[in-house]
Amino acid sequence: MEKPVILVTGSNGQLGKELKQIADNYSQFNFVFASREDLKLHHFGLVENFFIAAKPLYCINCAAYTAVDKAEAEQDMAMLVNGEAVGHLAAICKKYHAKFLHISTDYVFDGESETPYKEEDATGPINTYGKSKLLGEQLCMKEDADAIIIRTSWVYSSFGHNFVKTMMRLMNERNELNVVSDQIGSPTYAADLAKAILDIISSGKWESGIYHYSNEGKISWFEFAQAIKELTGSKAIVHPILTAEYPTPARRPKFSLLNKDKIKSTYAVAVPEWKESLQKCISILQNA
Repeated sequence: MEKPVILVTGSNGQLGKELKQIADNYSQFNFVFASREDLKLHHFGLVENFFIAAKPLYCINCAAYTAVDKAEAEQDMAMLVNGEAVGHLAAICKKYHAKFLHISTDYVFDGESETPYKEEDATGPINTYGKSKLLGEQLCMKEDADAIIIRTSWVYSSFGHNFVKTMMRLMNERNELNVVSDQIGSPTYAADLAKAILDIISSGKWESGIYHYSNEGKISWFEFAQAIKELTGSKAIVHPILTAEYPTPARRPKFSLLNKDKIKSTYAVAVPEWKESLQKCISILQNA
């Protein structure tokens, strides 16, 4: 009997590469990893042909337009990749009876809450990236695909470009740096999220809907940077600054903590504490 196929789109991103790292641990599946070069999601005809050839039973969509500030100038491209292409992928999954697992973001919220966001809380993105990701969620649900949407936040990994790697580089290059202290959330180690996704698929239990996943804890970007400094033994001085002192093209939510009760109670997935996961990632980077 042939093993069920899991198609992973956007496989060269942080999450895609972490899924590739652990795929061998889930030998009951065959994996097809498709990078942006292999499969441009906004070329709709190609996507259908790819599905016909690969015959996936599951599709994990890690592909996204993630340049938050650049999206303000490239709104059409962000909406196409994060919005319309997701709706189309959901429709293809439905047509070929594949279960769809899509990754979304804390940026669908306005950041004005004082308690961790639950899945059913009102959305209200304050930048183009958030609006494009929300459009993707809405189009996915409109297609009535058999879909799980996982919203996550502050993703980092030993792969790709992210806050942890940037901080480690800057702490090597500079004696002092400024980091925003009035944006609150929780980081997500992409390796933890990758494991949670494959554990959900392996569980044999598929309950479509929206879920939240990030590591446990509540910190600011400044506290995140301080922890990176401490774990790497850097001598650089990190100064806390306000968002107003560091203007960017795209506004950021002030508060983006996610409530993980639903994913924990439904799937009993592991949600490690943020600092424990940060330590693992830094250890990999230092020994690379």
